[in-house]
Amino acid sequence: MSVRSGRRAATTTRRGTLAFVESPVQLLNVLEWAHTAMRGEVPPENQPEDPLVNQPEELTLVVLSPTDPMTRGQLRRMAELARGEGFHVRWEEARGGTTAPFHTIGGLAGPLRRARRIVIGDPFSRYVQLLLTITRARDLVVVDDGTATMEFISQLARGERLVRWHRRGGRPGPRDVVFMPVSSKARRRLTPSPSGDRTVEVFSSMPIESAPEGVRVTVNSFAWTRARFGPPRITKGADLVGTSLVETGVVDLDRYIEAVKSLAGTHGAARYFAHRRESAEKLHRLAVDTGLQVVRPDLPLELIARRGPIGRTILSFPSTVVHTLPLALAGTDVKVAVMDIDPTWLTDSASPRAQGFLSGVTGTARDVQRLASEADGPAAASAEDVGGLAAAAGSPAALGQAAPA
Repeated sequence: MSVRSGRRAATTTRRGTLAFVESPVQLLNVLEWAHTAMRGEVPPENQPEDPLVNQPEELTLVVLSPTDPMTRGQLRRMAELARGEGFHVRWEEARGGTTAPFHTIGGLAGPLRRARRIVIGDPFSRYVQLLLTITRARDLVVVDDGTATMEFISQLARGERLVRWHRRGGRPGPRDVVFMPVSSKARRRLTPSPSGDRTVEVFSSMPIESAPEGVRVTVNSFAWTRARFGPPRITKGADLVGTSLVETGVVDLDRYIEAVKSLAGTHGAARYFAHRRESAEKLHRLAVDTGLQVVRPDLPLELIARRGPIGRTILSFPSTVVHTLPLALAGTDVKVAVMDIDPTWLTDSASPRAQGFLSGVTGTARDVQRLASEADGPAAASAEDVGGLAAAAGSPAALGQAAPA
């Protein structure tokens, strides 16, 4: 190996960062993290003596592309924005057939072993968990993949296996059992080492005030989004944000349609911003039954809202956006209002923890207006739900109180 190629390899090993994303929101939050962590000013007295460390850090965004057309479309647009910011984007057809995972993992093995830092958006992803068993990186960063970050922190603190909140309470299937050794190893990689040889950072806009020992929490204030877009033109009336709770089997379809119709009628909403996972059949029925204009955003809603035009009030059910939109729209006159999920809307197959988790998502949101559902109030969360989300949010009382308007 020549001296020049040796220096290049050393730089890649010591300074390279690989970020793995599977959704547009994850990619957005990697850009927010990079804006905060990699583009900040470093005072001369804090500059390291090693000339290799002084070189700009390389960030490669690896898109593990899903098959859903809407998600792929938004990821393509986000990838364009990332390239515009000067980052390298590597698009992987990670699910394009039975042999695709083998080709993807084989092609990423070398960069994974060389990378100094790994950034991930979904610690629950089996794909990501498998990649974590390969890497030798000492620094791991978890950026938001929505409200699931709260559950990740809670499970990590309790030493539990990583299971998405809407699947908790069910018995592990055969594939879950086979994958358990990989998941366990990934969870260990996501746990900081007592010696400090392995660090873990969570970059989040979620209300995390109490994290497992050794896990560093950095606040995502959506500074890149605010600097890059807006301020938006604000229109009269309200816009309504959709959710995929029906598609994940948590909320009954008929109940959801009625709730959307009631919410839109009460607050004069004209547009319905669809979640990328909502089915075409459901959206068609929503448009017919409610009269709302259904909008399929080509970018994450935080960017859509920041670019505008956007309604003076944004209505939502418990969702990530009740935490992110107030940050992205800071300094504007737009208000975010959230309606709790009525326990009678839940399906028979919904996780026992669903109501408690959703209530916690709403209860820990800051700077939003709380809207009462048709019932007298949401069902009380179980002691386990309160304890887990309180650990994530750092405020037990907040779970049962209205957020400030």
